[in-house]
Amino acid sequence: MSRRTLIVGGGAAAALALTRTAGAFATAPAKSLRLGGPIFVQSDDPEILAQAHRDLGYRAAYVPNGVSVNDSARIAATIKAMAARDVVIAEVGAWRNLLDPNPVTRKENVAYVTGRLALAEALGARTCVDIAGSFNPTVWFAAHPDNLSQAFFDATVEAARTVIDAVKPTRTTFSIEMMPWSWPSGTDDYLKLIRAIDRKAFGVHVDVCNLMNAPSRIYSNGAVIEDCFRKLGRWVVSCHAKDINWGPGYQVNVQEVIPGRGVIDYKTYLRELAKLPIDAPLMLEHLRNAEEYTEGRQYIQGVAKAVGLSFEA
Repeated sequence: MSRRTLIVGGGAAAALALTRTAGAFATAPAKSLRLGGPIFVQSDDPEILAQAHRDLGYRAAYVPNGVSVNDSARIAATIKAMAARDVVIAEVGAWRNLLDPNPVTRKENVAYVTGRLALAEALGARTCVDIAGSFNPTVWFAAHPDNLSQAFFDATVEAARTVIDAVKPTRTTFSIEMMPWSWPSGTDDYLKLIRAIDRKAFGVHVDVCNLMNAPSRIYSNGAVIEDCFRKLGRWVVSCHAKDINWGPGYQVNVQEVIPGRGVIDYKTYLRELAKLPIDAPLMLEHLRNAEEYTEGRQYIQGVAKAVGLSFEA
C-alpha cells in the first residue's frame, strides 16, 4: 500500500482529546494488541476484505482502496464488515505536502488532506495521518535546510489547525508522522507541536524508525522508544511497524528493512504499546511484497508471544 471534498462537519485541552476520541474506540483486553498491514486480495467487497485481514491475524486495517467520503453505502458496509470481525480502521493516509513551497499546490494539498480527514471521520478510523511535508520544491518528503526552522514549525501548526477546524472531528483524529529531517523529528518536538496546535482532535502517530536519525538514538533505541511512549503515550492513536539497519559505507546511512532483520528493539516497542490507554494499532508498511509482509508479521507475532503479549482478542 502506498504512502502516499469537505463533506463532514480544537497542555490540558490536548490531554482531553484521547478521552473524547477514544470513546469511539474498542478498548482491547489486557495485554492484547492490534496488528495490521496491507492485504493482497483483489476485491471491493467489504466482507471479503474484512475476512482477509482476520485470515492473516490482523485486527487493524488501512482504509480500503477506493472508499470515498461521498459513498455512504460503501462506508456503512465497510464499518459493518470490519466491526463484525473486530477489525478497526487504523489509518486513512493523506500523504500530501502541507507545506509545498508553491502556494497554489499547498492550497490544493490542504484541501485534499481535509477531505481525507473527513473520510476518516465518516469511517470512525483511529486517525488520518500525514507528514508535515517539506519546503523541498522537487520531492515532497525530501530534506531541506529550512525543514527544522521556526517558519516550518509555524506553517505546520497553521496547516494542522486549518484541516482540523474544517472537519471538526469527534470520531477520529488528525496526526502528523515524525520524520528524520523535518518537524517533528523527535519526541520533544511532538510535545511542542501538540501544545502549539492546541486541538482536541490532534493525535500522535508513532513511527519509531523515523525517530532513529542519529547513531546515539539508534544505539539506544530501546530507551528512545520508552521515552517516546512515556511522554506521548496518552495521545498515541496508531503506529507503524518496520525495521532499520546500517547501510554500507562510513557515513551514517540508515536503510529500512523487514522487521526482525534490523536493530529496532521490538520487545520494548510492544511492551510500550501494551501500556497505552487504548489499543493503538501497529501497522506494517513499506515492504515490497506479500512474502516480506508475512516474514515481518510472523516476526512481530513471535516477539509478542515471547514477552507474554498477544494480537488475538
